Amino acid sequence: MYAEPRFLPAGDRALAVELGDDITPQTNAAVRDLFVALEGNPIEGVVDLVPSYRSVLVNYDPLVLDFAQLHEKLTALLASVSAGEPATPRCVQIPVLYGGHAGPDLDHVAQHNNLTADEVVAIHSAPQYLVYMLGFSPGFPYLGGMDERIETPRLDTPRTIIPAGSVGIAEKQTGVYPTATPGGWQIIGLTPLNFFDPYADPPSLLEPGDLIRFVPINQAEFDAIVQEVEQGAYKTRTEAPE
Repeated sequence: MYAEPRFLPAGDRALAVELGDDITPQTNAAVRDLFVALEGNPIEGVVDLVPSYRSVLVNYDPLVLDFAQLHEKLTALLASVSAGEPATPRCVQIPVLYGGHAGPDLDHVAQHNNLTADEVVAIHSAPQYLVYMLGFSPGFPYLGGMDERIETPRLDTPRTIIPAGSVGIAEKQTGVYPTATPGGWQIIGLTPLNFFDPYADPPSLLEPGDLIRFVPINQAEFDAIVQEVEQGAYKTRTEAPE
């Protein structure tokens, strides 16, 4: 994390506030704090905010304010952010049906790492993962904290369609496909939860700064949750952050 943030022009309508050159919880927490402060203290002329692992892209209208004016306002806001108290994250439980038709690559991940399928599930579902950012497709969470014992390369040939809710591993990362899209991650399970609904408020189940824990479930539990989700009766389950 930098001692002082960098303010980088990104074309004539955007400014990137870069808070570090590393991907760490500390740098990402500073990104989230700035993002929350900008949402809570809107700057006239700012039209959109895009948080990432280590920066916030601030899109602005140059007919309302220029780069220098925005730089000045952001500097003042950052001074107030640094004096604040860090927010307590929520930890969302994500039920997952592992293996079989729901996780066709679970056995491969196990074989690649000289583990049993049950050991992979136990390792994958043990930690609380930090949601660094959302990207790739709407609602896709980029997670930190996966155990290196289950790292597995991407598929040699990506699949043309990955079902919505698929839980996958690619190299050092794990994540969940919110919608049916092509993809090359090793699919080890499936969650019955809906990670993105454009008609909901907010549309994404998760937000940057959240924690999640994957919770193994069986087929009967999966089917029951599917019914609850379809009926709008499912209540998101949370636990205390560790």
